[in-house]
Amino acid sequence: MPVHRPEHTVTLPLLEREPELAAAGHAVDALCGAAASGGLLVYRGAAGLGKTALLSEVRRLATGRCAVWSARGGETVTSVPFHVVRQLFQPVLTVDGGAEGSADARELLGDRYEIVGPALGIAPPGEQAADPQGVRDSLDGLVERLAQVHGPLVLVVDDAQWADLETLSWLASFAGRPGRGLAVLVVVAYRTEEAVGETAQYLGRLGAEARLLATLRELTSEATAGLARAALGEEADDPFCREVWKVTGGNAYETVELLAKVRDSELAPVEDHAGELRALGASARGTGLIARLEELGPATTRFAWAAAILGTDISLDLAISLAGMAHEEAAECAQRLRAARILVGQDPLEFVHPLIAGAVYRAVPAGVRTAMHGLAAWAVSRSGRGAAAAAPHLLEVHPDGDPELVEQLREAAAEHLAVGAPDAARRCLERALAEPPLSSVRAPLLYELGCATLLTSPATTVAHLRSALETLRPDDPLRVDVVFRLSQALTHNNQTGDAAHVVATEVAGMPEGPARMRLRTAHFLWEGVQAIEENGPERSRRLAGTAREVSGRDSTERVLLMLRAFDGTARGESAEEIVQIGERALVDGGLPPGVGWADTEWGFEPPALLGLSYAFADRLDRAESLFTEALRAFEISGWSGGHLAFAHALVGYVQRRRGRLVDAEMYLRESLRLAARVGDGLPMHWDAACMLIDTLLARGHVERAGEEAERYAFAPPYSSSIVIPDAQAVRGRLLLALGRKQEAIAELEAAGQALTARGRHSVVMAPWACDLAHAVAEDDPRRAAQLAAYARDRAERFGTHTAIGVALCCAAFLKEGQAKIGLLAQAVAHLEASPCGYELAVARVEYGIATGFPAELACGLELAERCGADGLAARARRAMESHPAQR
Repeated sequence: MPVHRPEHTVTLPLLEREPELAAAGHAVDALCGAAASGGLLVYRGAAGLGKTALLSEVRRLATGRCAVWSARGGETVTSVPFHVVRQLFQPVLTVDGGAEGSADARELLGDRYEIVGPALGIAPPGEQAADPQGVRDSLDGLVERLAQVHGPLVLVVDDAQWADLETLSWLASFAGRPGRGLAVLVVVAYRTEEAVGETAQYLGRLGAEARLLATLRELTSEATAGLARAALGEEADDPFCREVWKVTGGNAYETVELLAKVRDSELAPVEDHAGELRALGASARGTGLIARLEELGPATTRFAWAAAILGTDISLDLAISLAGMAHEEAAECAQRLRAARILVGQDPLEFVHPLIAGAVYRAVPAGVRTAMHGLAAWAVSRSGRGAAAAAPHLLEVHPDGDPELVEQLREAAAEHLAVGAPDAARRCLERALAEPPLSSVRAPLLYELGCATLLTSPATTVAHLRSALETLRPDDPLRVDVVFRLSQALTHNNQTGDAAHVVATEVAGMPEGPARMRLRTAHFLWEGVQAIEENGPERSRRLAGTAREVSGRDSTERVLLMLRAFDGTARGESAEEIVQIGERALVDGGLPPGVGWADTEWGFEPPALLGLSYAFADRLDRAESLFTEALRAFEISGWSGGHLAFAHALVGYVQRRRGRLVDAEMYLRESLRLAARVGDGLPMHWDAACMLIDTLLARGHVERAGEEAERYAFAPPYSSSIVIPDAQAVRGRLLLALGRKQEAIAELEAAGQALTARGRHSVVMAPWACDLAHAVAEDDPRRAAQLAAYARDRAERFGTHTAIGVALCCAAFLKEGQAKIGLLAQAVAHLEASPCGYELAVARVEYGIATGFPAELACGLELAERCGADGLAARARRAMESHPAQR
């Protein structure tokens, strides 16, 4: 656990900062008041304008009223993941009891201890890569619990321009959470001129969320005169004070340092001595500071260099090792640097101000600096801190073909992945690639690099994995993993066709065996989930033939059976036989080893396809059990990004199938909220948006469905992966509900042509035929009847009560009198045996309207209200009001 770092004491008054101080005072009062309202304050400006002094004042205002925890970014440790997060929270977290005022981390974090503990540095990294979003969510949960335990919190982050990207990413997401309502005040300060790239983007997001975004300006001559007289006495005359202002340019830090030197030199603060100020001021910064450092002697300069290389939280032992001197000599050097107002503290040491640290670091000759980083990496590793702690130094060493350095960087990357920092892992692996590695290591390194960027940059992943594939020998066992990960990355990058092609090309040149079987199965997977394929019926024939030959003896064969079950569902084959195939893929009714939701061997697609097969086969209990298991598995694993978003969509769709439309909408909106944190236009967006629009149409909320379609660009061009339910069919239904009949007809016709060409005839997964029959009924009743007959035939082949009931309702729509009533009566009978409540409510309402029976209408109304189908309920009420018996 790090020792508290002494702060550089600000002894002079804060002038011309009254608005910023007032805002801080109001924020602290609100935080500690009855409502306990938190928020975000951001102070920004050039170096030396008093941001640190302002933060010190915020701490003073809050101390004794609430818990105050601080952290600071460091120029040499920006590449250390969660460095600032650890400074904030490590001092108050213990494992199995600890210091006074600390809290037990296991108790606070519960199930999330294993997820976020490594990022916090209080638990060893696990074997599996952590999901960055899961870590961020766990940090949110930690802050919530700490606020409950300690009361209102103030989190202070200084020099945020040098904070690690992982911390900034969390701060930006935490500050942007809607309706946080937490008793937590976050106060951030940063230098505008040094905030660039992704750092600037995150800080910009923080500024947009802040209740106060203050840009600090230089002090006026009047304020500078006030500081001079506060430091030197009222005898400081106007010409002297004006010269102080001219020398420092109103920079608060330089003003304070200059006045301290005037005081130390016992210079009289009068006009006669004003000419000496410029020389004094030069010694506080830049070359003047370095000249003053060199005057302290070579040994002291070397010790200061070592401290600058180490950056922040400077361990005395490491500084001694890096400077190459005895303990006694180092202690003397440290004392001289403290006396010269360059360092403060004992162990750890700290530079008085980041401006000094930066000047000293840049003064180290380039060659010496590189060599010292190499020595620092060796010293940090030797101290037992691990490869990840040494990584910032390893990244600064010049490439020299060092195999040991490559292995250290690979080890550091693995640690970074385990704490949820894939970008940090990527930097280490890219640096290892530049070393360069031995030829035997290059391909595994490229593979690791591709895996590191899979969740954050599929396009980058594709490039690395293609390079790895070109490097590997045809008989290298790693090729199978590389090809599979490459196909995954292409699919995640909306290139499903390319994914199938890559696998097919590799399979063609492989001998028979387990590896070839795995890739053949992967080929079936990516072919089956792509939206367009050249010969769907032929692929289905090959898949069915292969599946007949397997018994489910390993994970590959069980995945093959899952794919066969889903393909049969899409083709509209017998639901009973599909369920039997699905059962063969399971072990004691559960997912087999290697094919679990959180297993990385196959990914989440195969169990998802199996669960959807159960859902369409009216086995909603089995589907819901599988999808609820997915939620738990992803939450336990800390996978809070795309995986958890997709799991919410699947659970939401089961609720839609059950007719629990309000619950379905809730799950689907949560899915889209989670997916939005990952990126835009990804396959998971298409599924969740499609399911949400389908659900809103069932609820009768047509305008809202149209708004969601606009919001999520639910229109051509469609995703390269299939969407559940069929996206084009759902868009056709939406257009029909919006009254855009001709557009709806064109869309539904196109959907039907595309699906039937692939041999896909499921009228439940893609209900285009019934909707198209409704659309053309008035103008072309003969065609409508043909479509209804097709839907009924395919429903009876599939054999579920839901499919048959829906098809009978469609047929009834085209009839009148007793023929209509008879078909609706059959539909009600089938749907009574179905688990799909909304479809039953529709049939009941239509049957009640057709027969004019009030009891039937009342039953349909009750079912519609129970489902949350507001439009259907309104239709039932209107029918009841118009019935003679109700007048």
